[in-house]
Amino acid sequence: MPATTTIAAALTDLLLTPGSDLAEAVDRHFAPDYRQRTDGSWADRAEFTEHIAHLRQLVASGSIEVHEELTDGTRYADRHTVEVTKLDGAQVRMEVYLFGEFAPDGRFRRIEETTLLLSGAEADRELGSAR
Repeated sequence: MPATTTIAAALTDLLLTPGSDLAEAVDRHFAPDYRQRTDGSWADRAEFTEHIAHLRQLVASGSIEVHEELTDGTRYADRHTVEVTKLDGAQVRMEVYLFGEFAPDGRFRRIEETTLLLSGAEADRELGSAR
């Protein structure tokens, strides 16, 4: 199997690299048949891309800290914290528990994650799946 992506690489490319092309970033890290379930709600690749486009309109800067990460063949798991500063200056901090599967080319085919709002406004609780 080719080199695999990581969630930190994907999120940095998608959200924290100003001026990067969204379609190219999605293509680098996510297979054509990609699906994601966040806090119980499923999204296909097009819906996921819509979600990231929405976040790009909200997020000014941020960081990702990976606490634990495990890859076993095509399986991937991690626990990470995402901290973002929104364009309005509000700060949000979320912890994410993630399980995923890689496609044969090393891109994510599936991610299932649960998010926990550590700090931020109550309205930010749904940031992980907002569109």
